[in-house]
Amino acid sequence: MASKLVIITVFILDLIAVGLAIAAEQRRSIGKVVPDKEKVYEYCEYGSDIATSYGAGAFVLLLTSQILIMVASRCFCCGKALGPGGSRACAIMLFLICWVFFLIAEICLLAASIRNAYHTKYRKMWNIDSPPSCEVIRKGVFAAGASFALFTGIVSQFYYICYSRARDDYQKPPY
Repeated sequence: MASKLVIITVFILDLIAVGLAIAAEQRRSIGKVVPDKEKVYEYCEYGSDIATSYGAGAFVLLLTSQILIMVASRCFCCGKALGPGGSRACAIMLFLICWVFFLIAEICLLAASIRNAYHTKYRKMWNIDSPPSCEVIRKGVFAAGASFALFTGIVSQFYYICYSRARDDYQKPPY
């Protein structure tokens, strides 16, 4: 039987991770070109940098959630064999889908956090033809990380339940 403590803990961690990723999307940096007082050079001025922290927090919470699920289910590597049948097949399929969603979510959150933290300071200090731009993260990268974090949370819950059923089916006596 699936541990209710594991299910509730993973649900809470995933929910907080999704909330942080959504908050990061709403608070991502926006850069604008601002001239100095003497109008000699231009520099990039960015808004709040809290989105990087939100994204990193979502990354860590999602990673913790995935580790917790994999430790509780022994990641198919260790422990007793699973009983044959639909629960085992479903658990294997959900295990693979869970890892794909997890990797996509983590890549989105990590890349968005790193890119959001990068700021170009001086844009046009010297007379050069192509000054660096005030690039910021594209809109929707944190949101993509949030959606895949949500998918990871849902699929990992179903995976753990199917895994527990397959494990319990194998341990029942055949009579």
